[in-house]
Amino acid sequence: MQCPKCQAATQTVEYASIEVDRCTGCKGLWLDNLEAEELRAFGGGALVDTGDAGVGRQYDRIDRIDCPVCHVPMIRMVHARQSHIRFESCPVCYGAFFDAGELRDLQEETVVDWFRDLIAGERKL
Repeated sequence: MQCPKCQAATQTVEYASIEVDRCTGCKGLWLDNLEAEELRAFGGGALVDTGDAGVGRQYDRIDRIDCPVCHVPMIRMVHARQSHIRFESCPVCYGAFFDAGELRDLQEETVVDWFRDLIAGERKL
């Protein structure tokens, strides 16, 4: 498989029997349907997302990419709980592409995230 951002080859890495395709160039990650949630549950995001977050931020500017599996345009998504994390999702196979550092960041809920959720919860009452 080729990376949808930098076109470099990907290599398969495995954590807790979850296979992730990591780009050999920009270190972005391709995850099949629901693998991001599974990795988060197992705490493996930081172990497979070994890329430089600064490089990831540069590649995050590229938001019009095709799915490396289905070859259809992907949709830019914003994570519901951490709105600073933007990733691309395939509307056909539901795979997702995370730039370097994004999955690791998703794994770490910060104090700011906690307070934002607390305030949002109070508004719902």
